[in-house]
Amino acid sequence: MANPFSMLGWLGCAGVAALVSAAEVAPLATEVRPLGWIAFSARSPQGDWEVYAMRPDGSDRRNLTNSPDTEDFYPLFSRDGLQLLYRSMPRGQTLSGNDYGRQGRLMLARANGSEAKAMGGEGELPWASWSPDGRQILTLQPKGFAIVDLASKQVVRTFPRGGFYQQPTWSPDGKALVGVSNGFNTGWSIARLELATLQANAVSVADCCTPDWSADGQRVVFSRRRPHAGENGGYGWTELWQAGADGQGASLVYAEVGRHLYGGHVSPDGRYVLFTGNLWEDGDPANRGAPMGLARLTDAPMIAEHPQLRQVYPQAKAAQVLVLPAGHEPCWTSSQAPGLPR
Repeated sequence: MANPFSMLGWLGCAGVAALVSAAEVAPLATEVRPLGWIAFSARSPQGDWEVYAMRPDGSDRRNLTNSPDTEDFYPLFSRDGLQLLYRSMPRGQTLSGNDYGRQGRLMLARANGSEAKAMGGEGELPWASWSPDGRQILTLQPKGFAIVDLASKQVVRTFPRGGFYQQPTWSPDGKALVGVSNGFNTGWSIARLELATLQANAVSVADCCTPDWSADGQRVVFSRRRPHAGENGGYGWTELWQAGADGQGASLVYAEVGRHLYGGHVSPDGRYVLFTGNLWEDGDPANRGAPMGLARLTDAPMIAEHPQLRQVYPQAKAAQVLVLPAGHEPCWTSSQAPGLPR
């Protein structure tokens, strides 16, 4: 049965955004339904965090981990869609909005959640990211980056952190990574690191996080807090942006008043973007997460209609966003693997 919210466009949490009609957003749901699977972490009915999969329109939801004694979170499909990484910690521990990539143990499973096994101990192999061929993982450890061969569990390369401290993601062509850095005279910058030369460049500086690559590796989607004049008590709201991997051509993807937009993830075909919206900064993962959303990148720039945003972005389109269930850090595969029998 389809998620009952998925046929509706997003109504801003502040209660003042225009609601996109079901008729307007229904074609988007139809477009994306057959395009593989989305994995995400969410609270189960028993209250623990589990890793779920669903069709991109929110239908056919299923629990991949089914581990009531643990908190399971931060799923990452390999690029071929055959394997799944996630992290797992004893039930009752609190999922951190900033440190989730280093909490618990790293788990490796088939894409449907079966044959799960721990790859290390508590806190080991933090911020793991898949190599393009699914044979290695890149991790950001306290002493620096390490590339680990999964078959042998041996470290095959190390290199300095270079100012990076969170959320590294290996590029689709294997030549670079993006992550959160404090190496450009400011904290919470998005930067790109060329793996052959270890030369880094800023993609976007100040108050940015949760980067992801476009399907062709030429652009990066990330979260950015635009300076706001008095909005949200002067704190502002975090928006979804994109830029070239060289930092050129930065532009808005989507903005709301009432939610911080994080966890941007580009679809395997490069046409769509996923995200999660936080009502409370860094607070939602400790509770239930917040509704995820899906939109066409070709519709960018978009806003959830609001007078303040319309003034800042007068040329932005009215957003057509498919509302998905509450969750945290979604990822997308074009593979049909999560539908295989367990």
